[in-house]
Amino acid sequence: MTDGVFTDLVTKANLHDKFEIDSAGTISYHAGELPHHGTLKVLAKHGISYSGHSRHIQRDDLNHYDYLIMMDSTNFGDVRSIDRQKQYRHKLFKLLDFSSDRKGEDVPDPYYTGKFDQLYDMVLDACQGLLAHIREKHDM
Repeated sequence: MTDGVFTDLVTKANLHDKFEIDSAGTISYHAGELPHHGTLKVLAKHGISYSGHSRHIQRDDLNHYDYLIMMDSTNFGDVRSIDRQKQYRHKLFKLLDFSSDRKGEDVPDPYYTGKFDQLYDMVLDACQGLLAHIREKHDM
């Protein structure tokens, strides 16, 4: 969901040529799969088309990307463990670090709660904050 929402915001801001946005998981058993149908339904409801497939994060991703955004503390810890020399720590964030009212919290997994609409609102708020942060930091 975050990939779709953030890509939509970047596109609407006419900044798509300045970003490379990708989504990867810290476990590989969903690699190659589409997002959950609940996610796709909510994205479609908000006019966001998404057809990305899951992939497993690679060590090279830490070098390649300027920001690595994790959904929760477990994912954050998993990615930190890939960064054994601690050279990429400045690139690692939790999504809700950019939220207006949930800084430091974990994004709940809607697979267990079924609350895809509430998740969308949370993700949208944090993605807006992330985009504002990047635009300010990089004078866009």
